[in-house]
Amino acid sequence: MITEIGITAGDIWHYLDTYGKGSLKGIAVSINTDRDRVLMSIGWLAREGHVIVEKAGPDYQVYLRR
Repeated sequence: MITEIGITAGDIWHYLDTYGKGSLKGIAVSINTDRDRVLMSIGWLAREGHVIVEKAGPDYQVYLRR
């Protein structure tokens, strides 16, 4: 499972590098991955200091820390 989370984290990083930011739902749909794996991968990226997660209405916005 850790390998899949790492691969998804890379997919998310590439998505954010291309589009700047995205909602949790939008990212999951765009990279065609289930929301649980997206959440685990964003947690990994956040813990390592690569992304910022902010509350935006009923969802969250995620973007790369530059």
